[in-house]
Amino acid sequence: MCYYYGRKVTRDEYNRLKEVEKKIAHLDEHLAIFKGFDYNDLPVLRLNPTTGEKERVEMEWGYLPSWIKTKEEATRFRNGYKSEKTGKWVKGYTTLNFVSEQVQERMFKESLGTRCLVPFDIFYEWMHVQVVGKSGKLLKTPEKFPYLIEMVEPGEHYFAGLYTRFTNTFTFATTVANSLMMQIHNSKERMPTILPGDLHQEWLSPDLSVDDIMDLCNYQTATAQMKATPLDKDFLKKENPHERTIYTEAPALVY
Repeated sequence: MCYYYGRKVTRDEYNRLKEVEKKIAHLDEHLAIFKGFDYNDLPVLRLNPTTGEKERVEMEWGYLPSWIKTKEEATRFRNGYKSEKTGKWVKGYTTLNFVSEQVQERMFKESLGTRCLVPFDIFYEWMHVQVVGKSGKLLKTPEKFPYLIEMVEPGEHYFAGLYTRFTNTFTFATTVANSLMMQIHNSKERMPTILPGDLHQEWLSPDLSVDDIMDLCNYQTATAQMKATPLDKDFLKKENPHERTIYTEAPALVY
């Protein structure tokens, strides 16, 4: 799933984000990289519920369904909790993304009518590789190698998102990985649903049927429209986080 993405920032945005820098994975004068589990307030595009006009507003990344009413409930929902009745641990929910094929079957169904676009410039995924340890045997736990994913076409791009007005939170869709993303995100073989110009306009249309929504949720960007760069494992701590790294352990990507 996609839990990290980045956006180019203006001077004003940079100055504003400096005030909450501790909640941002990486920030410099040109780029902000956001980690989903920091639950930041980030810009989305939606149709204004009253006027129907397109507007850019900020919402918290990490969908909370309408029945969540307090911060304490949100924390329990996300992190899990020990049941007072059974004494057993109840697992929390990760709702930074949703599985496009299941959008009608889960909590996100209540937000099919409140769709949004999530602006991004880049995103990141990790390749899982079985490596040989010092003993000469394969380690049980794969190593993870980060990759920067960019679109070939320049400019701002958009994930297909859902939001709820009740909690002012959002999530975005993932679909089946294309041939490039299948090599990189090889543990889950998923990728974000990225909608091009004609389709991202359609995504905000108030007249979409459920079938239309499902079709758009499952849209798969072609490999030829994307490029990937291997990054240092500690890229978020680097002055230049996007400096290319060569890993002998990771297989070369095939386009």
